[in-house]
Order: sequence, then structure tokens, then C-alpha cells
Amino acid sequence: MNDITSKILQIGQQAKDAAKLLAKTSTDTKNKALLSMAEHIKNNKQSILDANNTDIENGSKKGLSDSFIDRLKLDSERIDGIINTLKEIASFKDPVGKILDSWSRPNGLQISRVSTPLGVIGIIYESRPNVTADAGALCLKSGNASILRGGTDSFYSSLAIHECLVLGLKDAGISEHAIQIVSNTDREVVKLMLNGLDKSIDVIVPRGGKSLVSMVETEAKVPVFGHLEGICHIYVDEEANSEKALNVCLNAKMRRPGICGAVETILIHQSIASEFVPTLCNALSAQACEIRGCSNTQKISTIVVAANEEDWSTEYLLPIVSIKIVKDIEEAIQHIEDFSTGHTESIITESLNHASIFQKSLDSAIVMHNASTQFADGGEFGLGGEIGIATGKFHARGPVGVDQLTSFKYLVNGDGHTRP
Repeated sequence: MNDITSKILQIGQQAKDAAKLLAKTSTDTKNKALLSMAEHIKNNKQSILDANNTDIENGSKKGLSDSFIDRLKLDSERIDGIINTLKEIASFKDPVGKILDSWSRPNGLQISRVSTPLGVIGIIYESRPNVTADAGALCLKSGNASILRGGTDSFYSSLAIHECLVLGLKDAGISEHAIQIVSNTDREVVKLMLNGLDKSIDVIVPRGGKSLVSMVETEAKVPVFGHLEGICHIYVDEEANSEKALNVCLNAKMRRPGICGAVETILIHQSIASEFVPTLCNALSAQACEIRGCSNTQKISTIVVAANEEDWSTEYLLPIVSIKIVKDIEEAIQHIEDFSTGHTESIITESLNHASIFQKSLDSAIVMHNASTQFADGGEFGLGGEIGIATGKFHARGPVGVDQLTSFKYLVNGDGHTRP
């Protein structure tokens, strides 16, 4: 056994031991730790920014894209967002120990279904340093120990934030092993985590690009909460309010083009295309967005370049959008079913009937009406941040917050009962 393997297995065992204690830790103690973490991040804001500047400088030298740098970048406002998220998570009801259901049997047995922590959660992420705080805090509130493995690009930022989390744990008398970060950037660490660290890890959550998530989902030997890509769609219906549609489409694409909730394909009903397409394309172009479209879209706007078949299945994560004109809502739904990755879809319409058809027909994790796909975020859902977005159909789906980080067990109480 080499040094890397020995060290990471030790981290796994420490997390497993910490998880046993966390399952019995009081709500007040967990909240004390979270609020203390927020205070330490506030007091160490400048050192976190300095660490982040080092990561950004290194990323720029490596030639990372602007959208990647945006995901990596921290500023005073974003750190304040981390602080507020920690405080918000502290204000939540404790998801552990909730009686989800209870009933009595004719023989007198009393049965209840009670929420429990999952155990140890491994989080493997790339460029977003705020994941360090979000994931650690959400796991703590839900009674889970966490093992964080950030990417090399956010290395120094993540370490600086983690130091504040550990200080908060210590202030509350919680083991520092409750939230551990792997400081070794060797890829061997990831493989060991995906193997479960000798049955120490109960769930893996990947946060990053397609290649990372695909690798995790393919190689993991423990359950995975994740989504492969965020190919999100907006359908602008014939009954859409044009002003709402324009504002939503612009926000969904250009607010932050590099996040998984950014829209990648906009579908437009043919009856409004002649008026809406030029307005939308001019507005997108004014914000330096490249527009790729079907042949009918090109006939309406000369600034549109031809889209090929690959565009409909591409997560750009850049100021690029594809536009297709469709004959009706059924064609829009069919296109989404053909190319969606199950993340987020939205319909812009004043017709409640059309909205209902759209929302009932599509089986993505999040289906919206008259709202930007960039609301696909745990914080915006009131979940206090998220550990990730899950597009699978088992256990957790959509933004994964504190409630989704629990399981349950049955408590059965009798009085000397024996089964006949």
C-alpha cells in the first residue's frame, strides 16, 4: 500500500467515525458550527480572496476559458453569498429524526418511518470553490460526514474556505473529521474515492463538466447523485408575452453562460417567429452571443449561422445559443425529448393549458413556466444552496439539499410481541 492509498483510506475511516457521532449530534450544536463557519469566512475574507487570485492567475496562465474563470472567480459579493448560505442552512429545520409517517398495526405494533443521515458523502468537484462551503455545510446539517476533493484549478481557494469550516467545527465541539478535504491533487485519489474507500463512502456527488461526471458515473462502485450535462431548453409558445419571452431568454443565456442552468436551445413557435426572432437575435448579438439556427431561423435573421445536428445536443457553457422554429407545442416537446439531458426545461406562455401540457409531458428534473432556467439552483429553490443537481430517478432529483441527503429507517415498537 503506497502513501497516497494509506492516507486517503485513513481519511475515509476518520469520516466514517465522525459520521457515527454526527448522527447523534444535536441541532443546536450543528447550527452553532454553521454560524461560526460563517463568521470565520467573514473574518478571513481577504485571505480567501488572495487564495482565489492565485487560482485565477494560475488558470489564466493555463489558458482557461472566460466561462471557466467566471465559475472559479470569487469576489466580495460572492463570498457574502457563501456567508448568507451558511446562515440560511443553519436556519433550516433539522432534516434528521423527522417522523415521515407512523401507524399502528392490528396486533398493537407501533411503526414509524424516521429520517436518517446517509453516512459519508464524497464530493468531487472542479472549478467552483463555493462548493467547498455549500457541500460541507449541507452535509453537516443533514448529519453526514463529507470528504471533499476539489479540482486543481480551485485548489488554494478551496483550502482557504475549508480552514474556516474546520474552525467552525472546533468552536462547536464537533470533530474536524466531519468535513475533510483531500489536499492531494493526484488522480489516484479520485479512483480510490470512487471505489468507496474500503466501504467508508456511502454516496458520491460529482460537480463539474461532462468528462468528470461521465467518468464518475462509469467507474463509481457506490451510488452517485449527478447529472451528465445541462442541455436546457426554452420553448417560446404562440401564446407567449413577447416582452417576458425576450427578458427570460436573455437572462437564461447571458446572465452566466457557463453554468449548468444556462439555456442552450431556444424553440420558437412558427406563428410568432417573424416578429420575435429578429428581436431576440439582435438582443443576443448586442451582448456578444453567437447564434446558431435552423434554416427557417436563418431566413428571418441574417446574423444567424447555420446549426448542425450536433448543436442540438451540445452544452456550450459559452455565449452561444441554438434556435429552432417549430410548428407547435408537440414538436417542441418532441425535440426536447430527443435532445434533453433531463436537467431543466421552460415554457414561456400565457396559456395555462399549454403550460400544463408542457410540464406534464416532460420528465426532466425541473420543468418551469415563465421563468429563466437559471433558477435551477438550490439556493433559488430555498434549499440553502445545493450539493448538486441530480437528474436520475432514484432517491434524489433536481437540486440536492439537506432533505435529499437523508434516508430513513423503520422504528418498530412492541410489547413482547411474537409472530404466530
